[in-house]
Amino acid sequence: MVAPVPRKGRGAQSNRDGRFESLGHEAVDDGWGEVPEPAPLRTEVTVDRARSVITRNDSPDVPFRQSINPYRGCEHGCSYCFARPSHSYLGLSAGLDFETRLFYKPQAAELLAAELRHPGYRCEPIALGVNTDAYQPVERRFEVTRQLLGVMRDFGQPVSLITKSALIERDLDLLAPMAAEGLAEVMISITTLDAGLARRMEPRAASPARRLQSIERLAAAGVPVGVLVAPVIPGLTDHELEGILEQAAAAGAREAGYVMLRLPHELRELFPEWLAAQVPLRAKHVMSLLRDLRGGRENDARFGSRMRGEGPLAELLARRFAVAARRLKLNRERRLLVCDRFAPPARSGDQLGLFDT
Repeated sequence: MVAPVPRKGRGAQSNRDGRFESLGHEAVDDGWGEVPEPAPLRTEVTVDRARSVITRNDSPDVPFRQSINPYRGCEHGCSYCFARPSHSYLGLSAGLDFETRLFYKPQAAELLAAELRHPGYRCEPIALGVNTDAYQPVERRFEVTRQLLGVMRDFGQPVSLITKSALIERDLDLLAPMAAEGLAEVMISITTLDAGLARRMEPRAASPARRLQSIERLAAAGVPVGVLVAPVIPGLTDHELEGILEQAAAAGAREAGYVMLRLPHELRELFPEWLAAQVPLRAKHVMSLLRDLRGGRENDARFGSRMRGEGPLAELLARRFAVAARRLKLNRERRLLVCDRFAPPARSGDQLGLFDT
């Protein structure tokens, strides 16, 4: 077997076959000498002809029931991303394919407007970009997220965003007025404050310092902003919990949360592969701690456990978070998004209401 060769600027170490594929592929040394360094991978973007954009869930582990993902796959290339296995449904790999073969929804704004106008639609907040980042690098070119925000502004539709990209600052002209009406809030995800580790673990995401700057700029513009320490990686980043919360609070964050690392499906092989290549001296320890949190397994998908883990280490982390959040005055008040401003704008040719003038 030939060990995978890391690709510059990419998070996954290999392109392992998806779990639904009938055939598997393995690289084998043929004895003809050293394996040449592979060429850099370019990002390919394909149109996703979606018929609807709002996804609904009834999970008790997440604080929203409606979400929109403008993109499939994510160029940020985070080695730990829980969304990687979703690429297997497309017949692609959760490894390098996930961060290099992307799909975007050019009609997302039109589809959203149609869904919001549906007579059966009942307004409640929409989470934007929760599976893959709505502000990943290709958003600069396609602006799908910006178009969606424009529709939400016009309809008075409340939205919450989660991102690790400074590109969100581009849309302050939309987010700030919406936030003033109780229609927008943002969570910035920070995994580590170590720039070197972040560069290897999240190769195309904004640096930790740049994300803190985004918190500061969002807060200064009046947008409610918080920090999500996610994922917490035991034995690698868990010692940074208090430091991340402190710097985020100093930058203007008023809310905070955390999520423990989880490794569904293909990530059970992809993430240990990354550990072995990038932090080999810690790899076994990290996986041992993770199994302690997951009942001896790499992953535990049960509701109530999957986001936090179980056992002494999980309980200690929860207490540490609670103490730090209380000390930093985080989560004291949460400004709830409002739904009473929702009103589909009139279109040319629409019939006037009985009392319209």
